[in-house]
Amino acid sequence: MQSASRTETWRGWEGLVIEGKFPLRQWLGSSDHSAVFLTDWKEQPSFKVVIKLIAQDRGQPEVRAAVQPAVVQLSHPHLMRIFETGHCVLDRIPLVYVVMEHADEDLSQILPQRPLTPAETADLLPPVLDGLSYLHGKGLIHGRLKPSNVQAVNDQLKLSADQVRSIADAGARRGRRDVYDAPETAAGVVSPACDVWSLGVTLLAVLTQNVPEDGDAPKEDPLLPATMPEPFRGIVHECLHLDPQQRCSIADIRARLQPGANSTPAASPAAPTAPAATPAAPYRTPWRILIPIAILAIFGFGFVLFRAIFPSKPSSQSGKFQIEVTPQASQPVPAPTTPAPAPAAKKVSGSAGEVAQQVLPDISQSARRSITGTIKIKIRVDVDGSGKVTKARLASPVKSRYFADHTLEAAKAWEFSPPEVDGKPTESSWELQFRLQRSGTHASAQRLTH
Repeated sequence: MQSASRTETWRGWEGLVIEGKFPLRQWLGSSDHSAVFLTDWKEQPSFKVVIKLIAQDRGQPEVRAAVQPAVVQLSHPHLMRIFETGHCVLDRIPLVYVVMEHADEDLSQILPQRPLTPAETADLLPPVLDGLSYLHGKGLIHGRLKPSNVQAVNDQLKLSADQVRSIADAGARRGRRDVYDAPETAAGVVSPACDVWSLGVTLLAVLTQNVPEDGDAPKEDPLLPATMPEPFRGIVHECLHLDPQQRCSIADIRARLQPGANSTPAASPAAPTAPAATPAAPYRTPWRILIPIAILAIFGFGFVLFRAIFPSKPSSQSGKFQIEVTPQASQPVPAPTTPAPAPAAKKVSGSAGEVAQQVLPDISQSARRSITGTIKIKIRVDVDGSGKVTKARLASPVKSRYFADHTLEAAKAWEFSPPEVDGKPTESSWELQFRLQRSGTHASAQRLTH
């Protein structure tokens, strides 16, 4: 069956039910050998579930991986949950099905727009390394680590698990599918070092939007751009040795991420360089990456000290957004909350300035559906004498980078009627307070006095 006609066949299956319990609710996408549909399952009502249908060609490694009992038994916070696998037939096509957790988005959706920053990459690596370590400890390998298989579920980063297979399955597949596959896989050689190669190519992709030239039999270690930041350039260099025995381990990568660690061993030759990739236009990342705990501790100490000196009064409005962390040197002057999502002006005091234009963050419907309860975000902005925001930064830690970035962008577009001193407009600082909920977003403003 040709790819185009097979896609039409996949889409035509919407509404069918697999094994009497997995309705094909909505076609989400497909390749020439598989398709993914939204489904539901009464045994897992708390999870958003999808079902992947794979054409049952015994030459395809996806089929062998999907039917392994060990895959269903995997349980790790940074691996996608696999709930059930089995066999079925639709339109006389033998299929394997895999019922698994639904991902909100994946890393490949970001890279066409921009590379990740070094800080984002540093936050990305620990969960990826944790997931790989868990698999390797069970005698398994991921087998297809690449940006499209680095996925986000709510506020957690997870690796796909539907192609995980046993290290003992050494001769199960011959042939290298793309540059993310280690060179030795062309000969059917499988080991944890294959995942290390894939991780190196993935890091190169997320930092440069570029990967080594594809080929079944590369002759030498790939060239790396000289502008790649450390320690990632050194890590990638050690991941992409053609000889699997020379590649670094997961433990080596963890050690290189520690402050003060050398990015490249002294005994190793300098990595060859290639021209740097052309940077892409800025784009807001949807990735949920934790802000370092140290920031929370610092601002938490400032909050305790501030509240000891200036005790707050309880809010009289149910659900009113509360200040969680306030910079130690600033004393807020309260302003009323405006729950309406449309831009609106807020009065602070006679000559103390006021909000002239309020802009709310543009949150996608899929992201908003992932919100449980209320996400509270505080942003401090500096405003010049014309009422324009000149600087915006987070005033408290936010777990989700996606929501933080979108809220920061909205804060930059706020405008103010500046306060006056001796009849002249003057600069000011404000704390903008956002409450993000499934039903909408509310915001309020407080002027900070020094």
